[in-house]
Amino acid sequence: MTTFQETRPSAAAKPVRWAADAVAVMREGARLRLDYSAQSLWRVDRVIDEMRRDEVPYAAVEKALRGFGAYAGEVIVRQAGGEWWASGGEHWLRTPDGRLWDPVDEARRCFLGDGSLRLLCREAMAAAAKSTQ
Repeated sequence: MTTFQETRPSAAAKPVRWAADAVAVMREGARLRLDYSAQSLWRVDRVIDEMRRDEVPYAAVEKALRGFGAYAGEVIVRQAGGEWWASGGEHWLRTPDGRLWDPVDEARRCFLGDGSLRLLCREAMAAAAKSTQ
């Protein structure tokens, strides 16, 4: 059980920076433009899939995965009205329907072959849309 929670802006500071770093690295290194749209998560999932297929060691991509997860979280924040929450050094999102999401962990799961940032975003956006109807 979490006893202390922070809301935006303090809880968002680190994930927003991680996401911006991922956008910059993808633009400069891979020549991919990430625009914080739900569609851009297709590209992120493909990049993670390529890293897995190339058998890159987890330790070598850990920070990149954190950045990709934070990027997906920022897509959800911007598209579905979610907000970052933090406790004990962990960061997650809460969408307007009250559900909690962990996009950073989802990026790790993608790397292990058992996740999708695109699908996480789609599910979070659908849940948020239902709560406003």
